[in-house]
Amino acid sequence: MTAWQVTAELRIAAPMERVWEALTDIEGSPGRIAGIERVEVLSEGSFAVGTRWRETRRIFGKEVTEEMYVTAVEAPARYVVESDSRGVHHTSEFTLTAEPDGATTVRLVIDSETEKKSLEGAMGKFLGGIGSKAVAKAVTKDLEDVAAAVESSA
Repeated sequence: MTAWQVTAELRIAAPMERVWEALTDIEGSPGRIAGIERVEVLSEGSFAVGTRWRETRRIFGKEVTEEMYVTAVEAPARYVVESDSRGVHHTSEFTLTAEPDGATTVRLVIDSETEKKSLEGAMGKFLGGIGSKAVAKAVTKDLEDVAAAVESSA
């Protein structure tokens, strides 16, 4: 197996509950996060373990659609989303921490694993460092977009 990890963290000047609502409003995410072109929610009900959706982004000029599913929820402090794509398993853990001044720190840790035996695994090993930097930049931008949305609605 080949594995790599990306971490992004951002302090958002908004209460934890408002940040949680913005992060877990899957249907509304294309209007808040510039990197997301569209979302198709595949499950019914509110955000919970088992919530599934397809998320489409444009990456390096190509449309890429991933199916995501929620595997853990501890509202309003933590949730985990997983996906499997082209031989790579991704686990994204969002942790929200309330700050004494009313702000919220969001930490996102993405762990990715792939089989070495597959072509994707070999490419993952080769591109892991380069890809990790691109992913870190993209998810930091996503968090900045969420911050802009919740801070402007204050």
